[in-house]
Amino acid sequence: MVEIMADDVNTTAEPARLEALARAAGGRDGLPPVHLWNPPHCGDIGLKIARDGTWSCQGSPITRPALVQLFSTILRHDPDGHVLVTPVEKVAVEVEDAPFLAVSLRTDGETLVFTTNVGDEVHAGADHPLRFETGPADGVKPYVLVRGDLWALLTRALVYDLAELAQARVVDGRRQTGVSSQGQFFVMDKGGAPAGATECNA
Repeated sequence: MVEIMADDVNTTAEPARLEALARAAGGRDGLPPVHLWNPPHCGDIGLKIARDGTWSCQGSPITRPALVQLFSTILRHDPDGHVLVTPVEKVAVEVEDAPFLAVSLRTDGETLVFTTNVGDEVHAGADHPLRFETGPADGVKPYVLVRGDLWALLTRALVYDLAELAQARVVDGRRQTGVSSQGQFFVMDKGGAPAGATECNA
């Protein structure tokens, strides 16, 4: 089991609660069956995942990667928000954007394979779709589904890598730009011109 050390979280906030969560997360092969657990909600102890993937407790970063990785295995997205869940309790986690970051991308034949900041390997496809959102300042923001309703935001470097793999196809009668993986085509630009349309200059 990963123990909570003094240097892991520079805070006096709820160290015993963090220790209990770490103890509940450890000692299993593979991912815990968090979808089967229905414990009472025990409130908010100040856990947050920032947009850059940093985990913190009451404003102090959780510095040990092994501890962050361990907590990520008991993360769940419920209708009322993200929580860390064990068989006996669950606590709220504030997530600024997405709970994970996709930090590397490789191709394996016709499959796009992403690795997250907590070590998950995700093969994009029907079970792990890509989605694309737009923001006024950020441009296109791609996400890949990791598990459950937990998504990983692609880093900006991966956005450029993905753009290099983009191709044009006709989808629902319109020319669309997107990427394919495991036989699925994920549209990056929700607009697109009608198929057969020609451009002209005024």
